[in-house]
Amino acid sequence: MRRTDRLFDLIQILRDGRLHRASEMAERLGVSVRTIWRDMATLMASGMPVEGERGVGYILRAPITLPPMILTGDEIEALRAGVRLVAEGSDPALARAARSLAAKIASVTPAPPEGDDLFDFTGRETGRAAALMPAIRSAIASRERLTISYIDPEGRESHRDIRPLALEMEGRVWTLAAWCDLRGGFRSFRIDRIVALSGTGETFAREKGCELADYRAAMAPGA
Repeated sequence: MRRTDRLFDLIQILRDGRLHRASEMAERLGVSVRTIWRDMATLMASGMPVEGERGVGYILRAPITLPPMILTGDEIEALRAGVRLVAEGSDPALARAARSLAAKIASVTPAPPEGDDLFDFTGRETGRAAALMPAIRSAIASRERLTISYIDPEGRESHRDIRPLALEMEGRVWTLAAWCDLRGGFRSFRIDRIVALSGTGETFAREKGCELADYRAAMAPGA
């Protein structure tokens, strides 16, 4: 049994919300108790809400599960691409979470013909954008204004104060949806073209006409 399969089986055992001893799970899976101890340590380190210790037992608190679903081939490829993008990014917490998610998905989906367990692609644009992603995510969550230096497609550099609203994927590049104070309107910035970024320490209040829902409405076809 592959380790990913065994970890998946352990989660299935724990899903009933009851306390399970390592010896019981070892017998069910045909492995040693020490193997169960190591596997449980792996699950805990991955962020699974498992509690317990050697000699006592293990229990899954507040498990997070998704309903059964059928994915198309294209949907599986999109899932692989997205998880790899995050797993190879520079945000350590999200990278660990993405790799844990990859193992869970790989255990219940067929491997692609190439044998690449879950992942699909990365590009130079992704690598350049990855270093800025944690700061941008933090600013979006805290509603902090950012100052950026941006290179447009013609190679011209400009300096902007923006209100970051959302990260989006367009093709194979990450973009930042934002309200640009300089232009007084919504803009979408390719993150790999941002050459400098810093927080201002200033938060921006909610303002009608300048929010993410307004951006979505403005960018909708026919708007």
